[in-house]
Amino acid sequence: MKFFNRFLYLLLCISITLSLASCGNYSNSNKKNTNETKIEEKASTYPKKIKDFSGKEITLEKEPQKVVSLAPSATETVFAIGKGNLLVGRTNYCKYPDEATKITSIGKLEQPNIEKILELQPDLVLASSLTKPEVIKKLENANIKVIGVLDSAMTFDDVYKNISNFGIALNAQTESDELIKNMKNKVNNLSNKLKNSKKPSVYYVISYGKSGDFTATGDTFISELISIASGNNIAKDSKGWNYSKEQLLAKDPDIIIVSKYMNTKKGFMNDPAYKSLKAVKENKVFEIDNNNLDIPGPRLTNGLEDLVRTIHPEIFK
Repeated sequence: MKFFNRFLYLLLCISITLSLASCGNYSNSNKKNTNETKIEEKASTYPKKIKDFSGKEITLEKEPQKVVSLAPSATETVFAIGKGNLLVGRTNYCKYPDEATKITSIGKLEQPNIEKILELQPDLVLASSLTKPEVIKKLENANIKVIGVLDSAMTFDDVYKNISNFGIALNAQTESDELIKNMKNKVNNLSNKLKNSKKPSVYYVISYGKSGDFTATGDTFISELISIASGNNIAKDSKGWNYSKEQLLAKDPDIIIVSKYMNTKKGFMNDPAYKSLKAVKENKVFEIDNNNLDIPGPRLTNGLEDLVRTIHPEIFK
């Protein structure tokens, strides 16, 4: 259950951070700020003026050569656009791709080691929504450029915008455009295959049992992915991550999706509290690689395909 506790901690941290956007950190306090995220100069020449998702304008005088990432989504995106060689620092949670684990760790996502970052002498830091204002200030006082990263996306458009911004900032716009194109094509292809599909009711397990019942409710990106995958999320009318066991039992979903890690499926199906669910009785509790869904980056389309294969395996026959 340590996995659940750690994941829940991060989810709660993100939720709290989003609610504190008015305090001046890098949280996306509302949809307007997200939509306004842009990089104003798309040429390959520098300097470039960048407006990150918090609305702050940053000027990059030259192409970054040493980058520290404080968000798993940022780390994955930098590698995906072919700029992984620029990364000199990453958090303990940045473990994909495998090459990322070879990069120096600067500590926890929610509490990075500032001294370690300064030792690495980066010219750019990619800050997450959990990065505290005082951390940002210390880095900027050391003449390090800091760009706020959108790591709590609500739609695919948010993710595409983030990737595009990275491409422009790191002089890899051709690569970022190609990545976005491939992701869009995959989403469109899957959507077309699902046009005439029914929508079975679905419940996505983040945590259960003594750790509490947590799921992806209607205001989460995972819920949107379930909808795109032609599933009907039973928790879509709720908000946040907490969900009552009573609601789960009452709605009795057709399909239950769990992480393939930590023996989650076995634990869930053997828990007496869930024995009455028809998905448990009919062996329709399915495992999925939640890493493809939890991080709003290039792997999200893989996560979407995983969901489609789970909810509608018939379209792949």
